[in-house]
This record gives sequence, structure tokens and C-alpha cells, in this order.
Amino acid sequence: MKLDKDLVREILLAVEASKNDPKEGIDLVLKDRSPREISYHVLLLTEAGFVLSRDAAYLADAVSIWQPTRLTYKGHEFLDTVRNGEVWRRTKAGAEKAGVAGLGVLLELGKAYGKEVLKERLGIELS
Repeated sequence: MKLDKDLVREILLAVEASKNDPKEGIDLVLKDRSPREISYHVLLLTEAGFVLSRDAAYLADAVSIWQPTRLTYKGHEFLDTVRNGEVWRRTKAGAEKAGVAGLGVLLELGKAYGKEVLKERLGIELS
């Protein structure tokens, strides 16, 4: 399964919006996304350090179903970086142009494009 950058952002936004206690797993239901697809991306986000999660397979008596429990600081940082639609559009376009899709690279691209957008809107340059 390929890394879906838009699904990564959707998951992070859904986890942030959740009112669940961080001790509980969050049941994510996202439009036009399969549970398997969501679970796989939650696992990737966990491995990247963006979310904490748990294997909820015992609840389903099936294959592993990864449920996020909360965002990590790194997850909040990434989400805050790409929350703006224009920054996200530029980040994805830059990653596609460069032929990269890793979450770490997306974070760095998002930061760079975020600074670019700030400079355009506020006239200040951040180092």
C-alpha cells in the first residue's frame, strides 16, 4: 500500500478533533476510506512519531487494526504546519515534483512553504 499524503492529513485532523480520552482508541471513519487503509496509515503515523496508537485487533478478533489514541508533539507540529490549505497544496506539489513522499520530508517541505506563505502575506522572513 502506498503512502497517501491526503489521508495522513485527514487522520491527523480527525485525531485532533476527537473528544476521546487519550487512554481510549479513536474509531476513525473517514469518507471513501477503508478501515484497512486507515489502519495502515495510523501505523505509519505511529512509526513516524506523529501519533500514539494501539493495536485493537483483540476488539475485532481479526487482523491488526491500529487506532490512534492522541497526537504527539511532532504530530501537532506537522498538522499546524500543513493546516493551511495553500501550504498543504504547495507541500504536496513540492513532494511530487521532487519524487518524495516520506513524512519527515513532508514536514520539512511544509515548514519551508509555510515560511514562504508567511512572507507573502505578512512581508516578514523567518529564518
